[in-house]
Amino acid sequence: MDITFLLNGESVALTGVEPTSTLLDWLREDRGLTGTKEGCNEGDCGACTVLVTDAHGSHPLNSCILFLPQLHGKAVRTVEGIGGPEGRLHPVQQAMIEHHGSQCGFCTPGFIVSMAAAHLDGATDFDDRLAGNLCRCTGYAPIIRAAEAAADEPAPDWMTADAVALRAHDFTFAEISSGGASAPAEAGGGQPPSGAYRPRDAEDLARWYAEHPDATLVAGATDVGLWVTKSLRELAPVAFIAGLGDLRGVTVTDSGINVGATTTLAELGPAIAPHHPDFAELIRRYGSVQVRGAATIGGNIANGSPIGDGPPALIALGATLHLRHGENRRSLPLEDFFLDYGKQDRAPGEFVEAVTILRQPDALRCYKLSKRFDQDISAVCGCFNVAVADGVVREARIAFGGMAGIPARAPHVEAALTGQPWTRETVEAAMDAFAKDFSPMTDMRASAEYRLEAARNMMLRYFLEAQGAPARVLEVAS
Repeated sequence: MDITFLLNGESVALTGVEPTSTLLDWLREDRGLTGTKEGCNEGDCGACTVLVTDAHGSHPLNSCILFLPQLHGKAVRTVEGIGGPEGRLHPVQQAMIEHHGSQCGFCTPGFIVSMAAAHLDGATDFDDRLAGNLCRCTGYAPIIRAAEAAADEPAPDWMTADAVALRAHDFTFAEISSGGASAPAEAGGGQPPSGAYRPRDAEDLARWYAEHPDATLVAGATDVGLWVTKSLRELAPVAFIAGLGDLRGVTVTDSGINVGATTTLAELGPAIAPHHPDFAELIRRYGSVQVRGAATIGGNIANGSPIGDGPPALIALGATLHLRHGENRRSLPLEDFFLDYGKQDRAPGEFVEAVTILRQPDALRCYKLSKRFDQDISAVCGCFNVAVADGVVREARIAFGGMAGIPARAPHVEAALTGQPWTRETVEAAMDAFAKDFSPMTDMRASAEYRLEAARNMMLRYFLEAQGAPARVLEVAS
C-alpha cells in the first residue's frame, strides 16, 4: 500500500507499506525518532502519544496501535516536532521545565504531546486531557501546574501549520478528506497485492467487502491494534474505513439521532451530550482522549465485547442497528445483534453502517463500576431508562455489560417494574429478579456475587437519583 502524509512538517511518501505496521515501530526503527516511547503497547499508558491532524481537527493518538495506512492524507507530529525551529521550546515544554514536571522522563514525551494538543485546542480540562498518560515518578501535580501555566500562551505558528498545509493541499495526496483513493485491485476484483484496501466510499466498501468476506475492517484500530501487538495475529486482507465520510457523523432530526459507524467517540460525546448527558459522561470515562479520538461507535458495537460500554447505553435507549451487505440493507434492535459470546447476528461480508436512537425524554442514567475511575474496563456497567407517568412505571429498559457473555437487557427486572408504582418498595421488590436475568462469572475484576449485588445497588441508586438524592461521588460536597 502506498501512503503520503506529513511528518513534523515534512512530506513523507511510502510505498509497499505493510498494512499492520504500526506508526510507533516505524518512527523508532525506520526514522530514528526515539522520543516516542513504547510502554504498554496497547494504548493505555500514553508514552507513545503523537499528534495527528486531518480534516476533522488535531487529535493526540496512541501510535503503538495506529497502523501506518491510517495516516494517509494526514499530518503527524511527534515529540521532536512539538518544539520549533532552532530549538525553540513550545510553551508546555518551557512550563514543564519551570514546574519540575519530569523525573525519569520516560512518560514525559507523551505528556508533552498531550499537553500541546490541549494547548492547541484551547482546552483547560487537564485532568481529563491527561488521564490517558501515566506517570509513576513525578506525580500529576507539577504536570498539571505546568499545563495551567502554559494555557494562556499563544499557540506557536509551527503547531498550526499542519492544518494550513492540509487545507492548501501543499503536498500530493488523493482526496484528503476521504482518507485517500482506493488501492487498485487486481484484475477480476481480486485482493490487492498488498493485502490492503482503501475504499473510496461506502458503496465501494460494500462491493469489496462482499467479495472479501474474510477481510478485517479497520477504523480506529483501538481494539484491532491489540490483535497485532499482543496476539501477533495476521489480519490480511484489510480495509481501512475511517476516512469514509458517508459513514461518519451525527444527524439529529425531530424523530431520531442517527450516528454513522465511523463516527469517533470524541465526536459522539459532545453530539449526544445535549440529549443524553449520562451517555456522554460514560463515553468520557471508557477511553482516554487518545482512544476516543480514534475509536468508532461502529467498532465498539461490531466487536461484540461483553464489556464494551457503548452497547448497554444504546440498548437502554432502544437503539436500532443498521447493517449492510452489498446492496442489501437491514435493521434490527441492537440487543438482537448480540447472540452469544463472540457471536453476533452479522453475516460474512456484512458491516455496521449506522445506529439510530429515537428522540425521547432523557431518563437515561449510566453507572460504570471499575477499579480505576478513568479509562478502565468495566466490572459492571449498568444503564437504566425508566419512563414514569402519574407515579406509575410505564416502560423500563435496563441493560448491562459485564453481567453475561454479551451486552444484555434485564427482562425479568423490567417486568417487575412495569405497571407498578414508582416507589422504593417496588424497586427493592424487583431486585431479586436480577438473579433470573444474569448468571455473571467470577474473574479478576469481580466475583459473580459482587456483580449481582452491584447491579441491584445500581437500580436503587437510579431510583434515589430520580428523587433528587445526591449520589455522584465526584459531585457530592460536604
